[in-house]
Amino acid sequence: MGFSIKLAPGVRIRASSRGIRTSVGPRAARVHIGGGRTGISSGIGPVSFYSSLGGTTRRTSPSRSRTPSPAAYQRQLAAQQRQVAQAQRAEEAQRLAQAFLRILQLHRVDFPTATRPIAPQPAPPDKATIYKHYEQHALAGIGIFERSKRATAKQKAAQWTEAEMQRQWATRLEQQAAWQQHLDQRWQQLCTNVPEVVLETLEEAFEDNEAPSAAVGVNGKEISLVVLVPTIDQVVPERMPTTTQAGNLSLRKLPQRDRADYYKQFICGQVLVTIREAFAVAPAIGSARVAVLRHDGVDSYGQPRVSCLLAVKLDRQPLHGVRWETADALAIINDTNSELLLDPRPRTGELQPLNLAAEPALAELISAVDLADLLQ
Repeated sequence: MGFSIKLAPGVRIRASSRGIRTSVGPRAARVHIGGGRTGISSGIGPVSFYSSLGGTTRRTSPSRSRTPSPAAYQRQLAAQQRQVAQAQRAEEAQRLAQAFLRILQLHRVDFPTATRPIAPQPAPPDKATIYKHYEQHALAGIGIFERSKRATAKQKAAQWTEAEMQRQWATRLEQQAAWQQHLDQRWQQLCTNVPEVVLETLEEAFEDNEAPSAAVGVNGKEISLVVLVPTIDQVVPERMPTTTQAGNLSLRKLPQRDRADYYKQFICGQVLVTIREAFAVAPAIGSARVAVLRHDGVDSYGQPRVSCLLAVKLDRQPLHGVRWETADALAIINDTNSELLLDPRPRTGELQPLNLAAEPALAELISAVDLADLLQ
C-alpha cells in the first residue's frame, strides 16, 4: 500500500513498497526521480512514452560509422552535459522532496496503546542436565559389570531428578508470580498517575525520539512536557522542486513565509508525535501541556540558551477521530487545542520567542527542565 502527496504545482511524491518516487512537470514532459532509474515521460491524451536518462546508446556498425564533424561533436557534448545537469537537478529535487515529505509526515506516526504487562512463562528445567548430574553421583564407585547395582543407582538418579525438577519448577513459578506482582503494582501505579512511575515510563519512551523530549511534571491527569527543536535552517530547505511555465524542472527559492509555514508544520508535528506517544504509554493521562524550546547556542558563561516558540495544551478526547492521514499537523493543533500560545511575525509568519515575563507558569515549567541533560 502506498500514498501520494501533491507538494507543489507540478510536483507530486509517491510512496510505495519500491520506495519514494517524485514526479515533476506536466504530463507532456514529466521527470521521474527515485524508486528506480531517473527518466522522462511525455504524452498527450491516453498515450504516454517513457525514456530513461543515462541509458545505453545505440551502437552503429563499424562499416557505417563516420567520424563526426567538430560541430556535431560539440552538439553531442553539449547534449550530454545537459543530460548530466538534468539528472543532477533531478536528484537534488528528489532529496528536497523527501525533506518536505518528512516534515509533512512527522505527526502520522502511530503508537500502540499500553496494556497490562504479563510476566513471561518460565522455561522448564533442563531434565537431561539434572539427570546426568545425579547419575554420575549415583554410579560413583560402582563397576561397569555390576549391572544390578547400576540399575538400582539409575532408578535413584531418576527419582532424584524428578524431585529436583519439581523443586526448580516450583521455584521458577514463585519467581514468575513475584515478578507478575511487581508488574501489576507498577501497572496500577501507572493507571493512577503516580508521578514517579509516569515520569520514569515517559523518560524510557522518549529515549529514542528524534527531537529531545522530557516529561517535567504530573498534576493529577495532566502531564507537562518539553520538546527541543532545531533551528529552521537545520530542517527546512531553502529551495523547493517545481516547474517553470514551459514545464521544465526548477529548484526555486522558497519564499520566507512559505518556509516559516513549513517550520511551523515541523514544530507542530514534533508536538503531536510526542503527545501521541505520551498518551499511548501513560493510559490514564488525560491532557498534556507542551512547551517547545529552540536551542539558540550558549551564552557568555557557556550555558545553553533556549527560547520558547510555542506552548500548547491538548486533551486526549479531542484527538479521537482526527484523520491523521489527511490532516496536517498545524491544522490539528489549531482544531484540537484548549490553550495555545505563539507569536508569529505579521509579515513573514516566523515564530518569535514568547515573552516569558508575561507567562510566569510557563517560565516556571521551563526552569524545571535539565537543559544539559536534554541537549545530550
